[in-house]
Amino acid sequence: MKHFCVFFLIATLSMAADFTTGQAARAVVGQPTFTGALAGASQSLIGAASGLAYNNDTLFVADSNRLGASPLNNRVLIYQHVSSMFPPPDQPPPGLGQRCPACGGAANVVLGQADFTKTDPAASQSGMQLPTDVATDGAVLAVADTNNNRVLIWKTIPASNNAPADVVVGQPDFKSTLTTVPPTAKSMRGPQGVWIQDGKLYVADTQNHRVLIYNSIPASNGATADVVLGQPDLTTFVEPDLTQAKSDAKADNLLNPVSVTSDGVRLYVTDLGHNRVLMWNSLPTKNAQPADLALGQPNLTSSIPNNAFTGGPATSSTDTTNKETPVMCTVSNGTDLAKNPTYPGRCSSTLSFPRYALSDGTWLFVADGGNDRILVYRHIPTASGAAADVILGQADGTSDEATASTDRLQTPTSLAWDGTNLYVADTYNRRVLIYSPAEPNVPQQGVRNAASLQIFALGGVTFGGTINAGDVVTITIAGTDYKYTVVKADTLATVVNALVTAINGSNSGKGDPNVVATANTVVGGVLVTSRKGGTDGNSITLATTVSASAKITATASGANLAGGQDAAQIGLGSLITIYGNNLSESTGSEPGTGKYLPHEIAGTRVYIDGSAVHLLYVSPTQINAQMPIGFTDASSVSLYVWTRHADGTVTVTTPVAVTLVPENPGIFAQGGNEPRPAVMFHGSPFASGTVSVDGSINAGDVGTIKIEDRSYTYTVKSTDTLSTVRDGLVEAVNKDPKVSAVAAGAFTRVRLFARKPGAAGQGIAYSASISSGAKLLLTATGSALCCANTGQVTKDKPAIPGETITVYATGLGLIQTPMTGYESGRRYDGPINSPVEFVSSLAGGKTANVLLASPLPGSVGVFQVQLELNSDLPTDPLTQLTIAQFVYVSNIVTFPVTKP
Repeated sequence: MKHFCVFFLIATLSMAADFTTGQAARAVVGQPTFTGALAGASQSLIGAASGLAYNNDTLFVADSNRLGASPLNNRVLIYQHVSSMFPPPDQPPPGLGQRCPACGGAANVVLGQADFTKTDPAASQSGMQLPTDVATDGAVLAVADTNNNRVLIWKTIPASNNAPADVVVGQPDFKSTLTTVPPTAKSMRGPQGVWIQDGKLYVADTQNHRVLIYNSIPASNGATADVVLGQPDLTTFVEPDLTQAKSDAKADNLLNPVSVTSDGVRLYVTDLGHNRVLMWNSLPTKNAQPADLALGQPNLTSSIPNNAFTGGPATSSTDTTNKETPVMCTVSNGTDLAKNPTYPGRCSSTLSFPRYALSDGTWLFVADGGNDRILVYRHIPTASGAAADVILGQADGTSDEATASTDRLQTPTSLAWDGTNLYVADTYNRRVLIYSPAEPNVPQQGVRNAASLQIFALGGVTFGGTINAGDVVTITIAGTDYKYTVVKADTLATVVNALVTAINGSNSGKGDPNVVATANTVVGGVLVTSRKGGTDGNSITLATTVSASAKITATASGANLAGGQDAAQIGLGSLITIYGNNLSESTGSEPGTGKYLPHEIAGTRVYIDGSAVHLLYVSPTQINAQMPIGFTDASSVSLYVWTRHADGTVTVTTPVAVTLVPENPGIFAQGGNEPRPAVMFHGSPFASGTVSVDGSINAGDVGTIKIEDRSYTYTVKSTDTLSTVRDGLVEAVNKDPKVSAVAAGAFTRVRLFARKPGAAGQGIAYSASISSGAKLLLTATGSALCCANTGQVTKDKPAIPGETITVYATGLGLIQTPMTGYESGRRYDGPINSPVEFVSSLAGGKTANVLLASPLPGSVGVFQVQLELNSDLPTDPLTQLTIAQFVYVSNIVTFPVTKP
């Protein structure tokens, strides 16, 4: 028997399921959310646990570690009926309505403590001090009680808290904790691994650098081991001082082994100090029996952590001495200064301080602690240095990003497998993650802000001066020059078009590998857009030069492209788009009626942290949904798609991680190449203007708004705020026969509107002033009411400088005044409300005043944003616009501006 038990997937679950590199966990044990990492001890909260075992629908967790992670809870937790707590992926998780139905779990029994809240270390028949591993065959339970230098054995699985052990090995009795130098057949020193296989007990006697094998489960205290691995015999002296110990790796020695497991045929020992996992192709029966192969090393005599390559890169283009030579990482990741290939520092073959290895005879899983990942082998390796097929806990085989997100690990220490689920002890993040194979139909980064989709870095070159035949203009993109020689018949527009053709027609018509160029002949400029979305595009360099004495000028927007952002960072309440394959068998949309969006459309659901979320649209390749508003307690969530097919079968996609941030705005835009045209509307059929109310309160200050020759004043009182001053001015101005006033939806601003629509209200003069010495500030954004217009902004109906326009956005986060009307999936029916984090905007490189940013009535997850454009904007059919909150900037959209 093993400490995992294979369950067959239920008949309705697709058999094409597999693990996928970079996938997220689908559930978490021991924390209320995936990223909580709460410290403490309770029935549902674990500490820095490091040992796992599984058998008969029961999960065992050793809730302590020897890594230095906290807290140390000095206990073993037993979770019964795990499949009810965390059912198969195709079944809805229990606890619907909870914040995270895929999180938590409650232990039924605790060992080592009197109750679930105590964490005291002890050396007794029921006490423990840093238990780091646990094993069971379904009948017997064994615990590596590491700091007590012993292994505790229960002859039956305990059913009550603090149940005393029946047998202790490594010590003569339950009170002793001493070590012996040299070791004996009965002694142990800091054991960290334990395993039960076919009636035998295996112990990784870590600090004695050996594995002990008991040919039968010990029935009495202080039993003698029968076989030792890693040492020539059971009494050989072991140097306790690691600085003095000889550590050369061999096929028959060990250095700090921390786990020992078996699949019933082979034996696996995690040789921590030698950075390898040793495999015996049959169960050893004699002392010092050499291993057959090693994972993490090219042979049985190497021990280098991440044994990727030797040597180092050339230090110059003429360096013929230095270069990298691959050892285990043979796929180059670039070249050095001398054009020699370079190699990554880790890959899917290397190990760094591995902590655990586990196999069911087909799969092999290795906890690669130093690289913060799990290596997954679909078949048992037959040679040293074999590469893993899948990486869990990292995005790929070369990355190491240790975080608490749903797809990352930080020093995983132990594993358990039930045939469907892989349990991973993620010690520093105080959690046990559950990974499950599924359909890899949603890629990493496949979940996006539904408005931004991708946020590409942009740059540009603007031309000026005069045409002079023979002038040479050069645009340099990431080191590649694109030249054009001016001819007599040229105009600035033809120069622009020629350079765009050169950039997009390079590389045998494939175009520049880094950017796509777009002509803007109205302003005489070339716009370049990164081919790759996100922040990577910000590193693309851009420069321009002209020949000596040239009369044409060329100015780059900056030394690098800019504006690339991560649209996969999702703001709370944002509408999201999920891209993939086979997400649904048909296409469907929400009906547009009722107070709430549905949780299922066309047999398709989306689960985030185990909760079915609200949907707007599904198709085989795209789903639109809403990220729940209330996930304020997490920085990363786990998402998968659930699909019921016409034949009744159910498939689920491999979970993907989604990064959550408080807000990350995206502006809705039309289709096409980036930057896309904004979905934008003219703001009002009434000409308008704005007066901003700022400064500070000082009783007696007088503020005046003047409409033509009519003045309207307000005298500040000591009890005023800027908002009440604004409201006082609004009340005063509303007495005017030609102009009405309202408070702007954002900031303390007075909005002025002509009482008559269209041209009749255009040009009404207005201004603002304050009394001498006043601390109050009033600023008029223009000198006359402007820009009455309606309908969509298009090239035939462009925006005008100073006009108020409206765009629509998502991802603006929480609102300032919480209310029941602002709920996940609910069509907004509340009053005007502003986001918690204020919104700013740039249009054409100039500040656009944000007049309103509020949930759009009748919509879910959509904000209407009203902007007053700067009155000095030039004519430009591709004027660029962004909105921003805190450090998060939206996608760049364009709109046409024509200056009258």
